[in-house]
Amino acid sequence: MSALDTLADRMFPDVTHTPEEYEALYPARQLKEGARVTRIAPSPTGYLHLGVLYAATINYLTAKSTGGVFYFRLEDTDSKREVDGGAEDILAGLSHYGLTPDEGYGGPGKETGNYGPHRQSDRAEIYHTYVKDLVRKGLAYPCFCTAEQLNAVREEQESRKERTGYYGAAAVCRRLSPEEALQKIEAGLHYVVRLRSPGDESRRVKFDDMVKGTIEMPENDQDLVLLKTDGIPTYHFAHAIDDHLMRTTHVIRGDEWISSVPIHLQLFQVLGFKPPKYAHISPIMKEENGNKRKLSKRKDPEAAVRYFTEEGYPIQSVMEYLLTIASSGFEDWRKCNPAADRFSFPFNLKKMSVSGALFDLDKLNDVSKNVVSAMDADAVTRYILEWAAQYNQEFHAKLAADPVFAQGIFSIDRGGSKPRKDIGKWSDAPDYAAYFYQRPDPTGLEYPESLHAADIKEILSSYPPVYDPSQDRQQWFDAIKALCPALGFCPEVKEYKKNPDGYKGHAGDVSTVLRIAVTGRRNTPDLCSIMRLLGKEEILARLQAAASVL
Repeated sequence: MSALDTLADRMFPDVTHTPEEYEALYPARQLKEGARVTRIAPSPTGYLHLGVLYAATINYLTAKSTGGVFYFRLEDTDSKREVDGGAEDILAGLSHYGLTPDEGYGGPGKETGNYGPHRQSDRAEIYHTYVKDLVRKGLAYPCFCTAEQLNAVREEQESRKERTGYYGAAAVCRRLSPEEALQKIEAGLHYVVRLRSPGDESRRVKFDDMVKGTIEMPENDQDLVLLKTDGIPTYHFAHAIDDHLMRTTHVIRGDEWISSVPIHLQLFQVLGFKPPKYAHISPIMKEENGNKRKLSKRKDPEAAVRYFTEEGYPIQSVMEYLLTIASSGFEDWRKCNPAADRFSFPFNLKKMSVSGALFDLDKLNDVSKNVVSAMDADAVTRYILEWAAQYNQEFHAKLAADPVFAQGIFSIDRGGSKPRKDIGKWSDAPDYAAYFYQRPDPTGLEYPESLHAADIKEILSSYPPVYDPSQDRQQWFDAIKALCPALGFCPEVKEYKKNPDGYKGHAGDVSTVLRIAVTGRRNTPDLCSIMRLLGKEEILARLQAAASVL
């Protein structure tokens, strides 16, 4: 037995498996040619935020568009930052938005697929097996440097204006013989395990990023830590083992990891693995005072995905918007395929924007209004009731007291070739429906400034005798036009435009007065339908109240 074998056995006495056994246990996936295996691998450090949902969407699309596999891996090796229920919150959020993984960690005691466990804290034996093999081959070694010693080295490097880190002359434990290292272990000294880097910073590593294009960087020459003193792997090492054994083909992640790619490629090389293809996506940005900055968990409420749930954005709206900012071609595709499943969009990583996508709440609202306008009244009413039950119980009580009336509200101007787009999120509904449940204050009504109070009062007094709730829209408007000559208004807008000085206004102005008196607003859905739903008795009461204060 060689000295390195002895050292490896002493460092990992409980490891009985070999890398070859794990290679056999997790064979190459039997997928069709070109199928991509992607993953979302968050840490359970808090709530699901928009960046994770965005990355998950891109990973999901990449896998699904090629007939591949999208899986969930929980990177929970940093127990100090772990939040109770954080993983479950992320999983529930992904599922809520239709991004259910094909396999992976599904919660405590829940695993699916043949490539688990997918929770890093359950994979210690696997990591130790590969580290032991690296030690045996002389590609990794124990490092006994204390925090104080490392700080002293760093300060000395800084004083010399050198690049800081554990490399070259600073990597003192790299020069220990196996026998010397063994003596220190036997003496009970604590240690980490470091990679014996084969890199040279004077050499360059080049790789093709599927989003950013060709990137060239210096090789890694740092002897990075593989295992901490407690035996827990660092992110760099664990992800290399996991992505290989889970047979990940494409690592799609935030571009803050680009600087780590030389390290990761070196790890794959040292371990004898074929590296995955990398695609680094830019973060979602926000414009502030004319400048762009990264969307912040701390400063921006919309960074938390729960914000969209609380505001009542439909799932479809959020996902449509994310696809809009992920690919410039999605909007044109949607116009040509209005009824298609959004996940059938032929997504291409290489067509993503190299710069950060700008989060635009106004754009999200526009997208959402289009989504809601395409829904039928049953769906809209159901969604609003579900949202209000949790976030606006007073409004929910009003709707639930008369579900038929509630559905009538959200049926007006719904459907047809040009549906209205008043509602973009369910939290818009209380204001949208307010005048159905409460009469407008007649003293606060704002009529067109071009009309005199006497003319407005005459309109409000003249209309009730001719109002008939059984009239259809055309009959309803014809009745208004029939009133116009006696009131001094022109029945036809075109005729009025030819001789505006000859009239007080036109039929549209008359209907505007009625609209304001009934709803308190100038802009509403079809007034004929609103009046029919409210009922004749209520309409006459509102008109009388409005006229009485003039």
